[in-house]
Amino acid sequence: MKMAKKCSVFMLCAAVSLSLAACGPKESSSAKSSSKGSELVVWEDKEKSIGIKDAVAAFEKEHDVKVKVVEKPYAKQIEDLRMDGPAGTGPDVLTMPGDQIGTAVTEGLLKELHVKKDVQSLYTDASIQSQMVDQKLYGLPKAVETTVLFYNKDLITEKELPKTLEEWYGYSKKTADGSKFGFLALFDQIYYAESVMSGYGGYIFGKAKDGSYNPSDIGINNEGAVKGAALIQKFYKDGLFPAGIIGEQGINVLESLFTEGKAAAIISGPWNVEAFSKAGINFGITKLPKLENGKNMSSFIGVKSYNVSAFSKNEELAQELAVFLANERNSKTRYEETKEVPAVKSLANDPAIMKSEAARAVTEQSRFSEPTPNIPEMNEIWTPADSALQTVATGKAESKQALDQAAETAKGQIKAKHSGK
Repeated sequence: MKMAKKCSVFMLCAAVSLSLAACGPKESSSAKSSSKGSELVVWEDKEKSIGIKDAVAAFEKEHDVKVKVVEKPYAKQIEDLRMDGPAGTGPDVLTMPGDQIGTAVTEGLLKELHVKKDVQSLYTDASIQSQMVDQKLYGLPKAVETTVLFYNKDLITEKELPKTLEEWYGYSKKTADGSKFGFLALFDQIYYAESVMSGYGGYIFGKAKDGSYNPSDIGINNEGAVKGAALIQKFYKDGLFPAGIIGEQGINVLESLFTEGKAAAIISGPWNVEAFSKAGINFGITKLPKLENGKNMSSFIGVKSYNVSAFSKNEELAQELAVFLANERNSKTRYEETKEVPAVKSLANDPAIMKSEAARAVTEQSRFSEPTPNIPEMNEIWTPADSALQTVATGKAESKQALDQAAETAKGQIKAKHSGK
């Protein structure tokens, strides 16, 4: 997932959760005897290892093994695995964004996981789907995130919040004066703009009957996508979005305007809760608004997962560790320490999680969202789509012309880079 730009549910009983620590009495006993004295290496996300500290200690005791946890930015772990894996210095278990799964599998970097259907059924459909390639499982979800609406309670109350994107347009028309703004979003990027375009029928890739993506069916320039992009253009054309939020630095400008109290509401993600809290902003969080056709704005669900390296010399034990780390009990503990929303279905209404406004918003928005496509061809969509949306935002082209060009470019790149699959 491109997550915070490229860089987003959830959540059987305690007895089932405890059983995940092993595949069964006989298998567990066998694993123990063969793994005694082994060492596993886990690459965890930066500043998130506290979330699995207790689980790791329990697994070490249960299996008489040593587990070394190394923190690395999760979006870059696959990049490091390409070098460290073959060198024998890589991890057994790593964590990564769901939209990198397809590329990693194509490159032979991940082991297929062989876990029972009852384990897979613990997780939300969207999150487990993000770990599937050609109907094979390559990871278990540990956390989910999606974009939501942040609003400044000192500028607008919950009761005053517009219910639709069009109402936000009207609110912004009354509010924006060049230095202060109403609603802001990074709509020059497909990661965010897809929320509008898909609401009118646009899509990235079509799907086959089995649910797999069809990279030859690109929908970023169909009639619905064009209509959505035209609506987006109005915010820029009418001066409701500042020019500074277009382009690579746009995310910094948008976040600064919000933390400075100069924007009433922005689309962002739970990754900013801590930063906005530290900035002293009196903010609220809710799902994204509806569109004029009655559909809720969609969003991409970003899924963080535990995956087993293809270079692991203890793949069975590594798989068992991945299953254990992602089970119901340990997912809840991880949430309590990291505040990242778990992907376990049964935790969706857990009081300890639902007392968080951010978790509630992510959970609700997830109902209208789908995973970021995880096939390698998605890499050929980001740049041309973003370029097209930037020309739309700056008024250099109308939405149909720009999106037609983006689709043509993406199709050409897919044919050149992926036709030999």
